[in-house]
Amino acid sequence: MTKLLRGLAGLLGFLVLWEVVVQVGLVSKTFIPPPSVVLVTVGDLLGDADFIRDVIATMLAWLIAILIAIVVGVLAGLLLGSVPVLRTATAAIVEFLRPIPVTALVPLVLLVIGSGPDAKISLAVYASLWPIMFNTIYGMGEIDPVLMETARACGTSRFRILSSVALPQTAPFIFTGIRLSATIALIAVVSVEFLAGSEVGLGNFILVASTGSVRFDLVLAGTVVAGVLGYLINEGLELLGKRLFRWSSIDREAIA
Repeated sequence: MTKLLRGLAGLLGFLVLWEVVVQVGLVSKTFIPPPSVVLVTVGDLLGDADFIRDVIATMLAWLIAILIAIVVGVLAGLLLGSVPVLRTATAAIVEFLRPIPVTALVPLVLLVIGSGPDAKISLAVYASLWPIMFNTIYGMGEIDPVLMETARACGTSRFRILSSVALPQTAPFIFTGIRLSATIALIAVVSVEFLAGSEVGLGNFILVASTGSVRFDLVLAGTVVAGVLGYLINEGLELLGKRLFRWSSIDREAIA
């Protein structure tokens, strides 16, 4: 509760400062409307069917992307974490691909896939895959070797070891990766919608608002909604993680 109150106090202070700066004329109301205008615009948009459709399109693409990233990231992390030779062999290409920003890949993806939902989903998967995979690999390295050796001594198959021993032990680390990747995936989806000119989505809404009638209150309102969605996703997953992994004493701060 204390954390929540401090967060609300900080947010309120930021909004007040923003309002004062705009009202005294330090910045133009035309380009940066005050929060009193932006929040009213947000309220109006929440009653607009077309805007709700854009939000749903963005969140659906986000959900598909994060689910794919979880499956691919966990499987790749378990494999690379359990086979050191394979991890060493793929280290160079992984470290080459990981720093490439999503925005740099947009033109290539548009040429290969097009500007439909597949483009933003693919790029969101690419962006959000790495934290999950690296947290899984890190978790594999933290497993007590005695557990693995005992399972092998009992004649347990590699698949059974990974699913019954490694996966439960690495679950807190994996969940941390998922929480990090969830917000990354949302950023990627909205960014690709904006840069690629998708037909629907929050990014498309912001693009149209900034290039059509140049309604900066709409631009900021769309940005605020995207920020709130990201905040809710992160807070929701953090609360879920605390409930799911009360048994774990592992420090589940960011690994990647």
